[in-house]
Amino acid sequence: MAQSQDQELTERFETFFRRYYSDEVGALARQYPRDKKSLVVDWDDLYQFDPDFAEDFVRHPDQLQEAAEEALRVYDLPIDVSLGQAHVRVRNLGESTEIRRLRAEHMNTFVAVQGIVRKATDVKPKIQTAVFVCQRCGSEQHVPQGDGGFQEPYQCESCERQGPFQLDSEKSEFVDSQKLRIQESPEGLSGGETPQAIDVHIEDDIPGRVTAGDHVTATGVLRLDDSNTENDSPVFDHYMEGSFIEIEDEEFEDMEINEEDKEDIIEISQDPDIYETMVDSIAPSIYGHRQAKLAMLLQLFSGVTKHLPDGSRIRGDLHMLLIGDPGTGKSQLLSYIRHIAPRSVYTSGKGSSSAGLTAAAVRDDFGDGQQWTLEAGALVLADQGIAAVDELDKMAADDRSAMHEALEQQQISVSKAGINATLKSRCSLLGAANPKYGRFDQYEPIGEQIDLEPALVSRFDLIFTVTDKPDPEEDSRLARHILQTNYAGELNTQRSKVASSEFSEAEVEEQTEEVAPAVDPELLRKYVAYSRRNVYPTMTEEARQAIEDFYVDLRAEGQGEDAPVPVTARQLEALVRLAEASARVRLADEVTQEDAERVIEIVRSCLQDIGVDPETGEFDADVVETGRSKTQRDRVKNIRSIIGEIQEEFEEGAPIEEVLDRAEEVGMEASKAEHEIEKLKQKGEVYQPSQGHLRTT
Repeated sequence: MAQSQDQELTERFETFFRRYYSDEVGALARQYPRDKKSLVVDWDDLYQFDPDFAEDFVRHPDQLQEAAEEALRVYDLPIDVSLGQAHVRVRNLGESTEIRRLRAEHMNTFVAVQGIVRKATDVKPKIQTAVFVCQRCGSEQHVPQGDGGFQEPYQCESCERQGPFQLDSEKSEFVDSQKLRIQESPEGLSGGETPQAIDVHIEDDIPGRVTAGDHVTATGVLRLDDSNTENDSPVFDHYMEGSFIEIEDEEFEDMEINEEDKEDIIEISQDPDIYETMVDSIAPSIYGHRQAKLAMLLQLFSGVTKHLPDGSRIRGDLHMLLIGDPGTGKSQLLSYIRHIAPRSVYTSGKGSSSAGLTAAAVRDDFGDGQQWTLEAGALVLADQGIAAVDELDKMAADDRSAMHEALEQQQISVSKAGINATLKSRCSLLGAANPKYGRFDQYEPIGEQIDLEPALVSRFDLIFTVTDKPDPEEDSRLARHILQTNYAGELNTQRSKVASSEFSEAEVEEQTEEVAPAVDPELLRKYVAYSRRNVYPTMTEEARQAIEDFYVDLRAEGQGEDAPVPVTARQLEALVRLAEASARVRLADEVTQEDAERVIEIVRSCLQDIGVDPETGEFDADVVETGRSKTQRDRVKNIRSIIGEIQEEFEEGAPIEEVLDRAEEVGMEASKAEHEIEKLKQKGEVYQPSQGHLRTT
């Protein structure tokens, strides 16, 4: 009876292959086994062929998988072609199951899960049929191997003795195998949930295609892991026996946007005051910072990533740094953006290492404890999303340096424990930091108070300074806003927690209206995902001209021989990315002149805060790019040459008084000259051979 049923299933599959996949089977026959070993079947095609048959495949995958592969073996092919060991791999299952929703009812059924590859072992040979040779009589025994540990023969079938046996690796059958750990994608989680993971075992021709950090959809059969039976525990782990792994390139695959959401999104995009509405939706409980909020909004939408014909790529992701006094709401802004961003990873400086940010090489039970495996870090997990890093200044300088490559090249190269790999890190970085001395000093230039390496700072497209200066009017507005926010929160909490609350729903709504976001956060997440998935604006001639004029006019200020370089091409690329993001906010296909002017205003404001030589008031790119303005650089050069000249005249070196006098003669203030001498001494470029004298190294 069972045999006739199997025969019937095989015939059904044979009919299906003839009707839907005859070309693919022919191509497989030509390329098997050197170039191709599998026929990839779309589940939708199977469902179209016979819905009940497709559902049976999900419920009884083992029986139907065997029938499908048998159908390939008996398929009418040329006499000299055999598909004896070919696989049938099923992709695109009707719907995927969340990893955290996998239950006992899913055991031994066909499921699909989506997520990000957290770890991947090397591809290793796995024995399928072991051939043992009896060392007493020389006879061979074939022992099929499963997943439950290596099986040896109990006794020789020929001489009936219990060994010893020797494995004959040449006659044994091996297959490539790999183990992946797939973790839930960040966009599928609501805030605060810990992502869960599942191990996927894959074999033969599909191992070696994915690396840590790839977003994938895996289909396969959920199995019970019975390898840990020694603990006598009735609780078992599960794993997936992978049938097919598909790399997802589309952004925010997990975000479900239905027709109703789409209508709401289109309606919001047509609002004439859309930018004000959107800014009002970003952290409404935090007062002010409207320009920084607008910049964060543009970062959420991001510019367009460009792929050029020669294969090179220009990043569209925007990097932004908030640097400011304590208590100005930087961390709250970061947290809010993290929850709005469809895909995001949050980390704090003190608790992050370079391995945690990029990738760690680990040796644990996942790789059988014998081999090193790569575990993706925060910047890799945030691929195609936002990485929010708070307290950047508290991070060790060595750990911060790991971010340089991720910010500009948008990839992370790893060479650890004999592993050489390149992981994708196509994310935007939103950083927050305090100034060097904890709070801004109004008498010191802001550029000097950023306690981060210039090489890192220069990679940020926008740097916002958030200063906290007493101002009676502004303080009064801030106090009213904070008190109103807290009062609205009190009413809402009391009404939900206390049954006998005297406040009506209408009263609560009236009070919370002022601090409620203009666009619901969940809808805003979908709006961002929809825009990034569907909108790829191009620049109009007017927008290009506006950006070019701004850049050229600024550069023209640095034409004189002694003039500093006001801006570099990095700011020009930032302007382009911001303008594209501005068009994406409106779901527009064109970047207009208004978009260009809007972002020029933001960049000009940031440059005035950071990129200005405090002594001359001129724009100077070197303040950000090198951490030192041209004026300071020239002063250092002058001081070094003065010390060099005077030290030739005196045996003990150049007297400090003489150096200061000579500096004043060339128009340098004594206090500034002393300041530069101290800096040179700290760097080891100048030393004191004796009290009151200086020499250059």
